[in-house]
Amino acid sequence: LIVTGSSLIITGDKRPCFFVAASDGESVGNCPFSQRIFMILWLKGVTFNVTTVDLIRKPADLHNLAPGTHPPFLTFQGEVLTDVNKIEEFLEAALTPPKYPRLAAKNRNSNTAGNDIFAKFSAYIKNTRADKNQSLEKSLNKALAELDEYLMKPTYEEDQGRRGVESTRRYLDGDELTLADCNLLPKLHVVKVVAKKYRKYDIPSEFRGVWRYLNNAYKRDEFINTSASNEEIELAYMDVAKRLGK
Repeated sequence: LIVTGSSLIITGDKRPCFFVAASDGESVGNCPFSQRIFMILWLKGVTFNVTTVDLIRKPADLHNLAPGTHPPFLTFQGEVLTDVNKIEEFLEAALTPPKYPRLAAKNRNSNTAGNDIFAKFSAYIKNTRADKNQSLEKSLNKALAELDEYLMKPTYEEDQGRRGVESTRRYLDGDELTLADCNLLPKLHVVKVVAKKYRKYDIPSEFRGVWRYLNNAYKRDEFINTSASNEEIELAYMDVAKRLGK
């Protein structure tokens, strides 16, 4: 994504947002980092147009804005931000109440819950040695189990007068999506889709908190309408997912 302009009012066709294009050169492609920013803008209630960018035939003007980088990046008053965390911080600091809602999580641990899942998944899906597959799958399950434990444990607000009761919250920090969800959900969905396709792996059903979390996300336009199709995600990992050898 790229957000341009001399002011932070992103409206109509004067403030376009560019996203990585899919294999057809037009649809939204697989990029959990772009989806993260896309979700933030949607949740903020910002009005913007979406333009997809074919990275193989990237327009010269975009190439010149941030040479050597791919979306997402943001330009504002001559400054270019290419780090997705910095872009998130900028949007949260600039798009503020009363016009725009704050999206920061209230509970600090919500920001780090599930942080190592994508790294464990990457090691698992790139592995070529059959003798290491089981241990790498076990590591992925351990990371998912830690997320499940967090989702099943009541937050401080929920716990008042309800000790020992499982959490029923929809998302990481409560019943509303926050910046923490915009970071984790796109990656978690990639894990679910790609591991199933290339390793015949399903997130274990006993992780009830994780499945509740995903199923609630799949009901939200902010998530499903910013995500690439499952087929596009699978295609993006076709050369990344390695065949298991002997």
